[in-house]
Amino acid sequence: MLENDHLIIAGKAYRSRLIVGTGKYPSFEIMREALEKSGAEIVTVAVRRVNLFDKSQPSLLDYIDLKKYTLLPNTAGCYTAEEAIRTARLAREAGFSNLIKLEVIGDQKTLFPDNIGLLKATETLAKEGFVVLPYTNDDPVMAKKLENAGAAAVMPLGAPIGSGLGIRNPYNIKIILEMVSVPVIVDAGVGTASDAAIAMELGVDGVLMNTGIAEAKDPVKMAEAMNYAVRAGRLAYLAGRIPKKLYATASSPLEGMLQ
Repeated sequence: MLENDHLIIAGKAYRSRLIVGTGKYPSFEIMREALEKSGAEIVTVAVRRVNLFDKSQPSLLDYIDLKKYTLLPNTAGCYTAEEAIRTARLAREAGFSNLIKLEVIGDQKTLFPDNIGLLKATETLAKEGFVVLPYTNDDPVMAKKLENAGAAAVMPLGAPIGSGLGIRNPYNIKIILEMVSVPVIVDAGVGTASDAAIAMELGVDGVLMNTGIAEAKDPVKMAEAMNYAVRAGRLAYLAGRIPKKLYATASSPLEGMLQ
């Protein structure tokens, strides 16, 4: 049933609705195996943490099959719009595509986004031809502003980055889904498979995660679990859950039963 149900970003179709990061793994080898088990087709790479120019030194890019995965460079670690814009341009000059996961962090402790800077950077990069996927908070008004600024998708957090708290405000996510027409991808806060399934059951178009897989006791097994969870959550959303009721409803109708 999911064979023809694709995630569409900027006109390109992806079979997997799971996007995974490449940081925090115990080793590049484990990262590579986890990517394989995740079934993901898009992987994020922090531009400022990748060795782009010194070919004599190892790079995580050496462990990613570029024929198999679409790279989504991100501006992790940027605290101003100007810094994020410069990092995105650097990524494109280094040979990456126009795809960019845009992060403009507003606070070092919480890692919540600076939405004013994020909106400014989105406007600038979209005008320069970038396919901008901004990481934002779960504010429906800001999500709509980002869409209007040219974002190809919006990526509201489920919970703070790396917290593993799961989806803290499902109601705002639902409102965002109603307010925007671009894909909505939950980014940050997913800690285990049930969190990913819950996100997908809300009707979001995809889930992006890094820490939940990379810092699990067994990243490879967790990557496989997330693969199943995203697919199960999507299928459950398409199936349509039963209404919630206060009282019980008999599984077998009473009508026609022998007395």
